[in-house]
Amino acid sequence: MSLEDNLLEQRVKRTHEIEALGFRAYGQRFDFTHTVPQIIETESARTAEELEAAKPRVRVAGRIRTMRGKGKAGFLDLIQLGQRLQVYVRQDAVSERDFSLYQLLDLGDIIGVEGYLFRTRTGELSVHAEKLTFLSKILLTMPEKFHGLEDVEIRYRQRYLDLIANPESQKVFVARAKMIASMRRQLDERGFIEVETPMMQPLYGGATARPFVTHHNTLDMDLYLRIAPELYLKRLIVGGLERVYEINRNFRNEGVSTRHNPEFTMLEFYQAYTDYQGLMDFTAELLKQTVTDVTGSPVVEWQGHTLDFGNIRRVSMLEAVGADTPLRGHALVEAFERNVEPTLIEPTIIYDYPVEVSPLSKLKASDPAFVERFEIYAAGMEIGNAYTELNDPQEQRKRFEMQLELKAAGDEEAHQMDEDYVRALSYGMPPTGGEGIGIDRLAMLLTNSASIRDVILFPLLRPEGEIGLAEKLKKLDR
Repeated sequence: MSLEDNLLEQRVKRTHEIEALGFRAYGQRFDFTHTVPQIIETESARTAEELEAAKPRVRVAGRIRTMRGKGKAGFLDLIQLGQRLQVYVRQDAVSERDFSLYQLLDLGDIIGVEGYLFRTRTGELSVHAEKLTFLSKILLTMPEKFHGLEDVEIRYRQRYLDLIANPESQKVFVARAKMIASMRRQLDERGFIEVETPMMQPLYGGATARPFVTHHNTLDMDLYLRIAPELYLKRLIVGGLERVYEINRNFRNEGVSTRHNPEFTMLEFYQAYTDYQGLMDFTAELLKQTVTDVTGSPVVEWQGHTLDFGNIRRVSMLEAVGADTPLRGHALVEAFERNVEPTLIEPTIIYDYPVEVSPLSKLKASDPAFVERFEIYAAGMEIGNAYTELNDPQEQRKRFEMQLELKAAGDEEAHQMDEDYVRALSYGMPPTGGEGIGIDRLAMLLTNSASIRDVILFPLLRPEGEIGLAEKLKKLDR
């Protein structure tokens, strides 16, 4: 028997011993008075004398991080929501049953503690335990002292373990949630309404990408997981919902990298009676405020670079590549992506794109070889895409036909013809600006994360080999 199997067997045995004491090994309500972070925030400034006089009572729960001493008294550390609180357990201060429980505890067990706050001789804020409640048993071994979980494969595949062992990972996802909340609040304050559009679509569109295909059995029809919500959101603009947004999950059948995950999150919003110039101004305000709400400043550090979202510069694609370049269309975009994009470290708006790569954007009146489109770059990667929406149904039909020609020539990511969308435009869509911002990539920048997998709770990974835990537990249950 391996060491790991032996430890599993011992913990299953201790589960039965804990139950024999009258505790439930799994599943019990525990009404706490404070969280660990609340205790740290409200009580850390109080002196030992103040705590001794007041003896503030607390009921707190958490996971055991460390244990020291197994004689007549000892200490354990509880972690909750990424913060730690010490607990002092003494044999003559708790019941005989509770002290027997204390002697059966393992690192990683989840318990409740009732007692009063005091400071130890070394001055550490602690709970003097008077009652212990068992809440959940751990069966598998935690990383040693919960430190050093640096294997990225384990961190991504077993995110629950990463969140337990690495408080910094919890902070990343709290920051991500704050980022989304800030964007939602700003849009709501500007009169946008949040909507939901189909994730399974009979036609995929709104971007150039390969889709995932699924099948509806009852209707006997293939459906596509959406690559973008754009065409549905613009249908709502036609219908008179003049400011709409969706925080949406998209699915693109593409490669995996530090900047790409096949399932990702976008904020996409549309505003009637504006254009891409208006969206540039709005985007600068939106990003500056979002970054400030999350980090406290519009300036962030990312992988050794300083990014100032309070000062987003604006450059046309021709200017970025070289104003005298004879390149047009796909060649211009390829030159930009190869030579310029990796150098765009500071937040930058690149505007005016060739018509060939922008099938849903309105033409520039002064130069029909280009469209009114911009993308936002930072840290050498695209984080947003916006344009003045094409609202001429005849021109939209021609653009779709151009995309069909590209598809016939072998371009697997070319756009399809969407007859219903052309029909919607034929009822009249007001002048509109639309934009999508990559939630995952922006979260990378605001949390100093090098990989998109660091900011997605459960990124897509190759299947791992057989685990075999269920069979081991089955044997131990006999």
